[in-house]
Amino acid sequence: MTTSQQTVRKAVIPAAGLGTRFLPATKAMPKEMLPVVDKPAIQYVVEEAVNVGLNDILMITGRNKRALEDHFDRVPSLEDTLEAKGDMAKLESIQAASNLGDIHYVRQGDPNGLGHAVLRARQHVGNEPFAVLLGDDLIDARDDLLSTMIEVQAKTGGSVVALIEVEPSQISAYGCADVQAIDGEGYVRINKLVEKPDVDEAPSNLAVIGRYVLHPEVFDVLERTGPGRGGEIQLTDALQELAAGEGEGYGVYGVVFRGRRYDTGDKLSYLKACVQLAIDSEDLGPGLREWLPGFAAGLAK
Repeated sequence: MTTSQQTVRKAVIPAAGLGTRFLPATKAMPKEMLPVVDKPAIQYVVEEAVNVGLNDILMITGRNKRALEDHFDRVPSLEDTLEAKGDMAKLESIQAASNLGDIHYVRQGDPNGLGHAVLRARQHVGNEPFAVLLGDDLIDARDDLLSTMIEVQAKTGGSVVALIEVEPSQISAYGCADVQAIDGEGYVRINKLVEKPDVDEAPSNLAVIGRYVLHPEVFDVLERTGPGRGGEIQLTDALQELAAGEGEGYGVYGVVFRGRRYDTGDKLSYLKACVQLAIDSEDLGPGLREWLPGFAAGLAK
């Protein structure tokens, strides 16, 4: 079986960032453990991977990230306490986190960028395609994205990135894709990727978000990729080389996502994500929808 024909089985979740935008909340707690309604943000990401059959998960962590391991581990004493109280709902909720999948951890070491973090997964992933999920982008479980990307990777034999349409004035906050339509297909070919372009120089309004399905050739490319923007090894630079080349593992494609996405990358977006997901929840939604209009009306006075 060639590499391009292999099934995607593994997910890599980079989680080594310092979370400085959320200080002081993240001084002693990983940003990935910030709650989004009633679960830490990282759990939504792991659940997304597991829901499409990626039960082998590698987290790339750093110092002060032990809470991530603890969250997905068993706590027998707490389970016994909840069971003795008859609080089965809470018992099931904590057991769900520890039963999600086979989760492994490796330290990034030097904080040399996303490309370097992905490269740290090489030994675990081996010579097979794999998914990368960034924790700042939460994809609603009711909307399909990752399984579509996996299908496109299997069909093309290259690498696949997730794209969203943004207002042209906002494109400089993202990596931007220059794309070419493919007749009869629901995905596009990536000609070029530009990291945070000026508005008047952006090739499109298609922004790259934090979901990738990558051919293992990306590891060889990352090995020879020097520091780029910010003095870090950028995954975007490696994908640009893959997009421009030919041969086994080359070619980069894009899936345009039009579903529900929640950005937890900065404070305001994080708060919006909490409100949006709370409104959709069965227990909190009715009360929150009843309260919000009156609260908003009071602000308008």
